Amino acid sequence: MPRPTKHAPERGDARTRLLEAARDTIRAKGFAATSVDDICRAAEVTKGSFFHHFKTKDALGVAVAEYWAETTSAFFAAAPYNAPDDPLDRVLAYVAFRKAILEGALAEVTCLVGTMVQEVYAMSPAIRTACGASIFGHAATLEGDIAAAKKDRGITGDWSAASLARHTQTVIQGAFVLAKAGNDIGLARESLDHLARYIRLLFNIPKDGEM
Repeated sequence: MPRPTKHAPERGDARTRLLEAARDTIRAKGFAATSVDDICRAAEVTKGSFFHHFKTKDALGVAVAEYWAETTSAFFAAAPYNAPDDPLDRVLAYVAFRKAILEGALAEVTCLVGTMVQEVYAMSPAIRTACGASIFGHAATLEGDIAAAKKDRGITGDWSAASLARHTQTVIQGAFVLAKAGNDIGLARESLDHLARYIRLLFNIPKDGEM
């Protein structure tokens, strides 16, 4: 998932400041390269305050993944792609929305939990689980619309709504990796265009101008 809603916590809310500092710093530098000192400096809190809220850096990693899931869930729930009446239109609008929000620096638009899980999946099961819950939980929000669209259009096949929902996240996370590798957010937009074409093919939607 990409950019969550920015928050402006009260200066006394040290825990939220630490979470938001961790979110931004980890997306820019990666989990391993981000130190507790980096996070404290960005949050403008002391290390004593850090360890008051989080026993370890890994504990912060779990908490920031959960915070990411919470804030991005609210962001996507309020997004305009939920407005169309037709479920397939909502699915395609979701893909278009994911493309539309790819504006700005890579660190500001790529996915925190996708970034972390690639680094820590083998060395921190707790962080991996928290990141997985965020990614799979977001994918699950698409299942109902995909299932309804499949039923409405009489689409059969050996694929499920859940599998296509997960595939959308496969493409999105892979698109972020390519964008980072090429230092070009346009590569991510290109991948989302292909995802939209693939979904249209699955649902037998003709090209514009065709009957």
